[in-house]
Amino acid sequence: MTVGTGKLWGVGLGPGDPELVTVKAARVIAEADVIAFHSARHGRSISRGIAEPYMRPGQLEEHLIYPVTTETTDHPGGYQGAIDEFYAAAADRLAAHLAAGRSVALLAAGDPLFYSSYMHMHRRLADRFEAEIVPGITSVSAASAALATPLVEGEQVLTVLPATLPADELTRRLADSEAAAIMKLGRTYPAVRKALADSGRLDRAYYVERASTGRERVLPAGEVDDAQVPYFAITIVPGPEPTTPLPARREPVIAGPARTASSPAAEIAAPAATPTSGEVVVVGLGPGDTRWTTPEVSAALAAATDLVGYTTYIDRVPVRPGQRRHSSDNRVESERAAMALDLARRGARVAVVSSGDPGVFAMAAAVLEESADPQWAGVPVRVLPGMTAANAVASRVGAPLGHDYATISLSDRLKPWDVVAGRLAAVAAADMAIAVYNPASSKRTWQVGAMKGILLAHRAPDTPVVLGRDVGGPGESVRVVTLGELEPAEVDMRTLLIIGASTTAVVDGAGVPRVYTARRYHA
Repeated sequence: MTVGTGKLWGVGLGPGDPELVTVKAARVIAEADVIAFHSARHGRSISRGIAEPYMRPGQLEEHLIYPVTTETTDHPGGYQGAIDEFYAAAADRLAAHLAAGRSVALLAAGDPLFYSSYMHMHRRLADRFEAEIVPGITSVSAASAALATPLVEGEQVLTVLPATLPADELTRRLADSEAAAIMKLGRTYPAVRKALADSGRLDRAYYVERASTGRERVLPAGEVDDAQVPYFAITIVPGPEPTTPLPARREPVIAGPARTASSPAAEIAAPAATPTSGEVVVVGLGPGDTRWTTPEVSAALAAATDLVGYTTYIDRVPVRPGQRRHSSDNRVESERAAMALDLARRGARVAVVSSGDPGVFAMAAAVLEESADPQWAGVPVRVLPGMTAANAVASRVGAPLGHDYATISLSDRLKPWDVVAGRLAAVAAADMAIAVYNPASSKRTWQVGAMKGILLAHRAPDTPVVLGRDVGGPGESVRVVTLGELEPAEVDMRTLLIIGASTTAVVDGAGVPRVYTARRYHA
């Protein structure tokens, strides 16, 4: 770093309102020898306009004008060549002031290191001159304030996306996000609107233009005129829904005159609150570890007004303000399904919570069966997949389910034991691996022994058996034994069994048993 030179300040100005400039930023602007700012060729700098109340007479100004603002250019190096050349020349201009001992305040709308041009100067100058960043309020925060809606709550995750991403990538990330902010709109808005629609987020998205300024506009994202979207606009998909302490499903209050037929993108007054159309979404949390809950399921849980499910599974979902939780015993599946459908018919967005995958011995079948009753006609039902307990247990030891396998529940609560026994015998005779769910409970203690006897009629005693208990949870335990060694007393309701086939092998994996079922049969 050069000794005795001036200091470079990266000054965040906030989203546009001069009153949102921090006290420190105002002081730095007033004391700096040089005020530097960017603009397009039209010469009007938003940053300078925000900072002007804090500038003093006689300060030197460096007006850095972009040579291009789109990728259309005659520069031999194309857009990137033109912009790189501009940044190099701009850095040289600021370096001359710094080398002469002058302090330079380089203005940045929002925050200097959040999609800002300041970072290009920082990379070129901070290794030669002293540099300090004055953070600023970002447009994301300002847009959230304009909506008067929490952006995220609890463990919700906010994803910030540039609108310039490829359309399919933008769609994918929106679908995986609990809450999102899309920056750099302008001419990209048609693609953004399509990505919102394709990801199923359009009806929950809002458009905020020039947040915090006197020209602020807020609209539902689907009602925006594509031709009138400036660069300084942002799309927000809030995480919380009307189940927060905010009024249920109201569009935000929007300043300005009512929209007219001749001005489709003009400000509109907020309509009266209307009931939200309800739906039931049946979700799977995965086997236990929160990392195994998919982003799609997390988004559905965050959007729900009501959670319905077995108490143990509901307790795995973080508590969110305003979200109602309907817990019940594990033996009332039909009643639980009817409750969920009734809540949705009255306008609630209901998440029916299962462990693992909701379609594997869980609530999806119960909800769909109940929904076939004519009284629930018109209530939408969706099912979102989750990682199964069988796949989770299998992964802990390798690939015991690497070839054909069957999934069987030992519970005889909903089907006679004769049916269970017949299926066990048929699968054992077919020489497939078997994932065994619900093997025992406090009141069902004999079925594992009965299963062992049935399987030994078709499988060798040295057939590998995997016992996975509470996989993904704090009490996780995974062991590999043989069918002959299997002790029924060691199996409980939280255990999942994987019974190998004739092609299932156990090998040593650096002192840890590794199990796989070959994908081919050897002659």
